[in-house]
Amino acid sequence: MKRQLPVVVLLACGCSLALARWAPGQPHGIKSEGPSIFTPKEIEWKDGPTSLPPGTKMAVLEGDPTKEGPFTMRLKAPDGYQIPPHTHPKTERLTVISGTFRLGMGEKFAPDDLIDMPTGSYGFWPAGMTHFVQVRGETVVQLHGIGPWQIVYVNPSDDPRRSGR
Repeated sequence: MKRQLPVVVLLACGCSLALARWAPGQPHGIKSEGPSIFTPKEIEWKDGPTSLPPGTKMAVLEGDPTKEGPFTMRLKAPDGYQIPPHTHPKTERLTVISGTFRLGMGEKFAPDDLIDMPTGSYGFWPAGMTHFVQVRGETVVQLHGIGPWQIVYVNPSDDPRRSGR
């Protein structure tokens, strides 16, 4: 037993040193050697991207969704918010943080075809798959993937960038 005690002490010290580096997250966009952690109070919400209909808030947690490379971002949308039929040139990966994200597939918005994704749900759909969205209750989703993140509307007149939002 005496021989094992130094090993246990060394392991405990090593774990303590590793945990000591686990400090609360750095402000968005700052790179550090340790982990970046964002508690709900530290997340900086800004107006959503101009490529989405008005009403969303957005928080970029990692990377830059407009550039090549990995990113993680959150979108917050009010009750009833909708995104018309669209596609993405890369796989979309989504986790529902709160609320209900309602997803439908196809080139026409069809409320009866929406699939409910309640809080805690995760889904992904391949690049080029046409889909549409509606939310129930204020909803927060987290998107992660490889940028640049882009949205292409089936009907160009649905694109809010055309109206100068």
